[in-house]
Amino acid sequence: MKSEIVLKLENNLALLYGKEAINTTENLCNLIKKWKGKIERKRKFWDQSDSILITYASPFETSEGDGISLLEKFLDNYVTNSISTIHILPFYPSTSDGGFSVVNFREVDTSHGNWKNIKSISENYRMAFDCVINHASKSSSYVKGHLNQSDEYSDFCIEKDPSFDSSNVTRPRTSDLFHSYDSTNGEIKLWTTFSEDQVDLNFSNPRVLIELMDVILFYSSMGASILRLDAIPYLWKESGTKCVHLKQTHAFIRIIRILLEEAAPHVLILSETNVPHHENLSYFGSDKDEAHIIYNFTLPPLILYALTHDDAEPLTRWASTLKTPSEKCTFLNITSTHDGIGMRPAEGILTKEQIESLVNKTLSHDGYVSYRSNPDGSESPYELNITFFDAINNPNETELPIAIQARKFLISQSIAMTLTGIPAIYFHSLLGLRNSRGWHETKRDINRGQVNFYEIVEDLKDENSLKFQIFNGIKELLEKRKLECSFHPQSENTVLDLGKHIFAVWRCCNETNQMVIALHNLSNEPIVCTLPKELHNYNFTDLLEPNSSLSAPNILIPIYGIRWLKVSQ
Repeated sequence: MKSEIVLKLENNLALLYGKEAINTTENLCNLIKKWKGKIERKRKFWDQSDSILITYASPFETSEGDGISLLEKFLDNYVTNSISTIHILPFYPSTSDGGFSVVNFREVDTSHGNWKNIKSISENYRMAFDCVINHASKSSSYVKGHLNQSDEYSDFCIEKDPSFDSSNVTRPRTSDLFHSYDSTNGEIKLWTTFSEDQVDLNFSNPRVLIELMDVILFYSSMGASILRLDAIPYLWKESGTKCVHLKQTHAFIRIIRILLEEAAPHVLILSETNVPHHENLSYFGSDKDEAHIIYNFTLPPLILYALTHDDAEPLTRWASTLKTPSEKCTFLNITSTHDGIGMRPAEGILTKEQIESLVNKTLSHDGYVSYRSNPDGSESPYELNITFFDAINNPNETELPIAIQARKFLISQSIAMTLTGIPAIYFHSLLGLRNSRGWHETKRDINRGQVNFYEIVEDLKDENSLKFQIFNGIKELLEKRKLECSFHPQSENTVLDLGKHIFAVWRCCNETNQMVIALHNLSNEPIVCTLPKELHNYNFTDLLEPNSSLSAPNILIPIYGIRWLKVSQ
């Protein structure tokens, strides 16, 4: 009789490979045997103490090979235990796209450091690794091997086929879908979802799946507690379709989940699906058997709209529908990442006019806008390329005091921390960094600039500096959040409609019934907020001002103020 794991694998692999499913299942079971005893098991799932820092391996200007060690110095001396998890963006050898055009999936780029550096950080923090498995650098052995028709890597890429109908393909880029390359058989064209340097891998070849599953389990053995599946919606290709969100892609994620449950049950899957919210939710899986965590990509554009237009209505309306489908699923609440602020997740929530207003704001704040191609040949805004701080605070308006700019920005971080889910902070947001100046190879580079470590250290000593106020403001919020079970990712989440100038969320701990009301004043005027009648018999302590004692129904919130009100009888 076949074991449960074999049956699960065969059922999912049959969607991909038909009769080849049995042989592929055997190969995957051999991978489990290979890795199962080599992976150290750590804590699984999450609570209110969890948060994630998203950073490049070398966010600081460094000498060759010192990037990760200098990052660790910053973490140990300044971040300390305020943050539980470090997501180091692709630290593998790469030829473009900020690390996302990987040459060798099993090596650390020596310009950043080595595996010893990665392991050292993992001793004090949970680690998230990128699985850039949709594509590889044209300089990788996978692509070179395909072009050279090597036995090991033949059929690893997708060649243009006249019988394949690609007219409906949906892509996040406006570049050509196919690019030309020299091979042993002359010039051929290969599928390139993202760029000429990033060649899509051919997952209709079972050997590609086996190879990348081995990489995934290798990462688990090297300290990864979370695996981020980069660009996963575009993985499978099928003629005549949009080649996005296909059933085979979902089967692929389920296969990863099955392998991890068996060989590394503490490792969580994070899907990177920068798409409209209802499509994003599908990556939890119909049986909650795919990703453990999905990015809450709808948050950044809605928070940005709220703070730049003094209007919480779209955010309040959408957030009131936010539910996690299972105690084993949750959201990753972000305001910014190494990429831009995605516009697709806002489709159907913000109007075209509201999206266009964000585009215009971004341009007036010295940012860029990237576009995507639609099947009909038109283009739509895909992402806003700008630091989140400059998206909120116009760098050309210098009269607003630093303290007010900082408070306005901290609202954005507080919203991400108080909604259901796990908060994630991009390195540039942690320090309130502004747009990177000078020449940019790509629009995204405006939000990827390196900084001088020693200048940051000096700024963090100066209480009047913007970086001090942002960094310490975020740390305070994180430290307060860790102590309140109301902020557990699975705690009850009720969004209150208290008017367009206020964003309010009511969290209640499922186990203790402790409650916290988080209030955010989006306006540059003090506001007296009237709480709902069901809260009128309670008193409150503001967790951010512990000596305060407030009572319902009317709560004063200062200009761009935040109140985390702990409820007591």
